[in-house]
Amino acid sequence: MQLLKNVRVYDGVNEGLKRDILIQNGVIALMAEQIPAPDGAEVISSEHLCVSPGWLDVGVQVADPGYEHREDLTTAAAAGAAGGFTAMACFPNTEPALHTKSEILYVKSKSAGLPVHCYPIGAISQHVEGKDLAELYDMHAAGAVAFSDGKKAIQDAGLLLRALQYSRAFNGLIINTPHHKTIAAGGQMHEGLMSTSLGLKGIPALAEEIMVQRDLSLLEYSEGRLHIHLISTAKSVSLIRAAKKAGLPVTCSVAVANLCFTDEKLVNFDSNWKILPPLRETADMYALREGLADGTIDFICSNHTPWHEEAKNLEFPYAESGMIGLETAYALCRTYLHKELTVTQLVEKLCLAPRRILGLPVPKIAQGERAELTVFDPESEWVLEAGNIRSKSKNTPFVGEKFTGKVLRTFSGK
Repeated sequence: MQLLKNVRVYDGVNEGLKRDILIQNGVIALMAEQIPAPDGAEVISSEHLCVSPGWLDVGVQVADPGYEHREDLTTAAAAGAAGGFTAMACFPNTEPALHTKSEILYVKSKSAGLPVHCYPIGAISQHVEGKDLAELYDMHAAGAVAFSDGKKAIQDAGLLLRALQYSRAFNGLIINTPHHKTIAAGGQMHEGLMSTSLGLKGIPALAEEIMVQRDLSLLEYSEGRLHIHLISTAKSVSLIRAAKKAGLPVTCSVAVANLCFTDEKLVNFDSNWKILPPLRETADMYALREGLADGTIDFICSNHTPWHEEAKNLEFPYAESGMIGLETAYALCRTYLHKELTVTQLVEKLCLAPRRILGLPVPKIAQGERAELTVFDPESEWVLEAGNIRSKSKNTPFVGEKFTGKVLRTFSGK
């Protein structure tokens, strides 16, 4: 039994309403202005305590099955809960890939008892090889919430077109990452002044923008549903903004790191800053923030990509791309974007919008409802310690970093 004392509610309706909330057996047992603490109840309080419906992260790399040395469903769930997420939509880049109903059912079954809800995203292509269309309807019927080849962007325009057309039959959502691998071939970071000064081959903004334009054209032709995952350039924001104004049913997301940092972070060749999409220039970062504020960008992702030590602790050109992000996503938003995003807007971008787009219900904060909640303090300061990281992999540049904004507890309602 837990009692949240004098907590501000942010759920898209009651913005900042102060209440006491009593949680018992995974249910909101009582909600009132004042609730005396029952015997044995754990009291959770702080000066700036806030609560919202549980947050959802889209595109998590759980690496399970097949790559459990990097991450597994249990450790990913622990990391998600520590970061305020009560739900994760998991990418299919596993071994075997999540490309049939059997793998979808595996994720649902194995995650059933975990403190975070795991929603599988089925592969668009068989074995995420980008060649033949997978059995989308079977996976949809088994519980896949969307379809994507995850970190492997669909290069074949015909395959993506067929996926958009086929999924219309059941209103399925197609998610693609805009990355043209031949234009980006060999790229280590954003192509610009910094890559030139460091002597590293760059990834041109064009590698993303040409795919955004292509995917928007395919969407217009197919009349399907498309989500463009993790944009990073100013022109991508402009292209999607124009498409939305034209009435195309497109949504998009951004990685929190791209909102907060630029390619100048790579000046010391720290491979933990080597990510995809790469950190871009200052103008791109501010264009992303503007797109987030005006609704062009629908939600924020952690871009959680775990890698074991042998894959990241290498000379920069040989290290894999990606960092873990579940445990620091909210803190980064609060620390670096506090002037751009209010608590209400952050809840929209971390919870409400991703659930709407995936067609998942938003948990209600009301007496008698299942308690799927995130409890956080926007003003609390803390330092990320290596020993406190819940993820199995530790590939993050933020060890020792002081943050403002801390998640105090999550309730998954299970």
